Amino acid sequence: MTKFPVSPNKQRELDMMMQRLGVRETDFEESFIRSSGPGGQNVNKVATCVVLRHRPSGLEVRCQRERSQVLNRFLARRILLQRLEVQRLGRLAAEAQRIAKLRRQAQAVQAGEGEVAARQAVSCREEGAARSCLIGRPVSSLTPHNRLQWGTRF
Repeated sequence: MTKFPVSPNKQRELDMMMQRLGVRETDFEESFIRSSGPGGQNVNKVATCVVLRHRPSGLEVRCQRERSQVLNRFLARRILLQRLEVQRLGRLAAEAQRIAKLRRQAQAVQAGEGEVAARQAVSCREEGAARSCLIGRPVSSLTPHNRLQWGTRF
């Protein structure tokens, strides 16, 4: 792991986060450009802005918060890892919500909670095959009257 001029606790947190997410130093593509904004002659002469790209995911971060290139390298890594974590947790949370919704719909149909549950079950489309969960036939085979009754949309 790259050592940065930060406290040992911050360095340890960064290393642990990289380990937890399974990110290696070789996954990063790092380039440096000149910063803009306050900082005087230093930012005009030295390329202190860090552009850090995570190759596997394609996420890219630019950091020019500090006048020091080394600190910006550390901050860019921390920001990129936080974004990766949010992205991965977001995907997991969305998948968990989808599964929970399907379970609730199946339980409602089994419990026979009335017409609302039946409509939800009919609108349930899994794996690209639109099928009615209640009558076991393709939704396309329903008559126009039944389509309105069951609340399907085409």
